[in-house]
Amino acid sequence: MLDASEIDLFRETLRRFLEKEVAPHYDQWEREQLFPRELWSRLGENGFLCVDVPEEYGGFGGTFGLSAVVIEEVAKMGFGALSTNLSVHSDIVAPYILHLGSEEQKKTWLPRMVTGEAVGSIGMSEPAAGSDLQGMKTRAVKDGDSYVINGQKTFITNGYHADLHIVSAKTDPNAGARGVTLFTVDTSLPGFSKGRKLEKIGQTGSDTSELFFEDLRVGADQILGGEGKGFANLMNELPRERLILAIGAISACEGMLERTLTYVQERKAFGQSIGNFQNTRFTLADLKAQIEVNKAFIRQCQTEYEAEALSTTNASIAKLTSTDLQCKVADTCLQLFGGYGYMREYPISRDFVDARVQRIYGGTNEIMKEIVARSILGR
Repeated sequence: MLDASEIDLFRETLRRFLEKEVAPHYDQWEREQLFPRELWSRLGENGFLCVDVPEEYGGFGGTFGLSAVVIEEVAKMGFGALSTNLSVHSDIVAPYILHLGSEEQKKTWLPRMVTGEAVGSIGMSEPAAGSDLQGMKTRAVKDGDSYVINGQKTFITNGYHADLHIVSAKTDPNAGARGVTLFTVDTSLPGFSKGRKLEKIGQTGSDTSELFFEDLRVGADQILGGEGKGFANLMNELPRERLILAIGAISACEGMLERTLTYVQERKAFGQSIGNFQNTRFTLADLKAQIEVNKAFIRQCQTEYEAEALSTTNASIAKLTSTDLQCKVADTCLQLFGGYGYMREYPISRDFVDARVQRIYGGTNEIMKEIVARSILGR
């Protein structure tokens, strides 16, 4: 386990990498609507992928907190799309393999994910099933010692570059939630194909794709976490997903606030910097207060997660409040930039469009409210 000074050094090394390897190219990647595949290799070479994977599978063996540092720094610098890509790869797919996988699945995928040789994605959403996972139509039919998968997934982050895809499919259509099973799928297999690279209003550099499965055959040894246990496994892993979304959201808020503070002290209006106007000062003070309060709760949730005590309710509260706040901070800070905030040359414009999806993925914020309501009112 790294001590505080080693974590600080890791953070500083990551910042330098982002400034050198990402910042000069990020706008171009956004215009091209795709990060280059080589970026994954560079991230892996420098030790920034799956950092809490145990050493026996090629990782640092760090804590979740070290993985959170990666998302904090990427999000704070305003690289929202990259933050999303990394969180799916390192904080969703890798933990699924680590917590649910067989020894063979772990040895096959985790070392390659650490190095960036293999990019991970996960498929839950379908054209007719988003937050309602029980509505999925993808099927996996048993045929001897294997399963034949047919179906479609959409809104899949990392789908275009993915080498490993975790597929949720119904193995028993009549069993409801107990009929869902997860599979690890090598995307080089016959029957796997990519559809459109979806165009989005924000996070355009993040590849988001449609995926298709047509008579794709996998062995029973590719079941992840047990047949019929997919829905329960998804529910068990969602707290970490929602926590890392919250960490990214609050870090993005900090970055936006820092950039806005710089701007309002440089921008002049009516003979003085706009940071001298009471409205500006009070607006920024209000944002600072809300960020710090939210950040404190997220720290509490992080402590609970590392003690294996993070509840679904607290993870949902963290995701709900931080992503709502991210949208508020983006809107408020853009307003302080005035007309320049609406121009693409200013990063706050990208922050604004990147923030909006945060209230949708990982379970919509309406679902977060329902989870919290059930915890205090029952069904």
